[in-house]
Amino acid sequence: MPFWTLALLATTVSGQDLRKTPVVLAVQRVAPAVVNISSEQRANPYVTDDSFFSQFFRDFYGMQPDYKQTSLGSGVIIDERGYVLTNEHVILRGSKIKVTLADKREFQAEVVGSDPESDLAVLRIQGGGALPAVKMGVSADLMIGETVIAIGNPFGLSHTVTTGIVSALNRSIRTDDQLLHDFIQTDASINPGNSGGPLLNINGDLIGINTAIYENAQGIGFAIPIDRARRIVRDLISYGSVHRAWIGLQADSVRDESGAAVGVEAVEVVAASPAATAGLRQGDRIRSINGVAVKDIDDYETAMARVGVGDPVTLGVERQASSIRFSMKASDFTLEAAIALCREYYGLTVEEIGQSNASRYGLRSYDGMVVTAVDPRSRAARIGIRRGIVLREINGSRIDNAQDFTNAMSRVRKHQSALLMVQVGDAFYRVKL
Repeated sequence: MPFWTLALLATTVSGQDLRKTPVVLAVQRVAPAVVNISSEQRANPYVTDDSFFSQFFRDFYGMQPDYKQTSLGSGVIIDERGYVLTNEHVILRGSKIKVTLADKREFQAEVVGSDPESDLAVLRIQGGGALPAVKMGVSADLMIGETVIAIGNPFGLSHTVTTGIVSALNRSIRTDDQLLHDFIQTDASINPGNSGGPLLNINGDLIGINTAIYENAQGIGFAIPIDRARRIVRDLISYGSVHRAWIGLQADSVRDESGAAVGVEAVEVVAASPAATAGLRQGDRIRSINGVAVKDIDDYETAMARVGVGDPVTLGVERQASSIRFSMKASDFTLEAAIALCREYYGLTVEEIGQSNASRYGLRSYDGMVVTAVDPRSRAARIGIRRGIVLREINGSRIDNAQDFTNAMSRVRKHQSALLMVQVGDAFYRVKL
């Protein structure tokens, strides 16, 4: 082609169009769906939440008891009807939540549901017709090394874009009080305020929700894979809470003389649970879950975190030098299961308060779960917990109602010890069981 023809063609394409890389196109397409979230909060003076995400939130946003604060975080519209996906810690205890779009429109948001264990929450904004929404992608086929894009509102600034690559997949993070599973690790900068914002692939598809900074290293960010978030979002929109899968098995690492993990053992099998019905016994060595080898408790919990309600679970077990396979279906972690677990772990039988129990025990409020029986052999009995005492907190999770109790027991079912807050009259006491 003659040179003058090429020159003529070049003049018909603007310099700006030539600079529109795939990253630029992806950001232009998704940016209208990325929102700023601010929430007015008042911390309860007697509740102390020491979870990883709450500590992260306090460190960066300065929340202190008895103060109203405005937190700044990010979110992304996932449905044109106004559903917004963000982190739970962004809206934690928010009394008023405001969502601001890229075009400066502001909406008061309602909380559809939130889940502290996954650090995800769904909000709803209404008005103004159809809203811009991101296209949901798939995280199962992510490749280490592929380009990713993070968009958010760090430090309250309007849209800030960072790019990087997928550094690792299925990453677990050990914190002081729990093991967090199945994260996408990226070197894209994720700053305070980016939390809740989208992680995109090069096509602009939503493949994760940015969630936290790993404080012990530089240049490392994490995101919740969208495949896992999708199931949680479905439950939050349908039920307002997440239906947790469980099989009724308490497991722990088996260690050799040097302290190294050499396997996983069933330390307790809850009566009438799927595991018990299938035939699991205390002392069984668990070698695999759904064909995936497990070498320690971290492997076990990571594998179980991928199991949903109703999913089939096959455990490869070693019992007295024999290899056995047990099959079961994971069940929903219901209120009944939570009550049974509380009775088995702590020796406490609890009920919703309601009018009958309020009258029976002289309670002035329906908040919390009331203790109706105490196993005389339990530590709870030895330290003086008795019928009529109200359970108000488990490991920092506030208990106002049966759903709060179920959620809290769902989080502590992986480890039996717990720090409880109980209410006696108008006084509150912390006890460790």
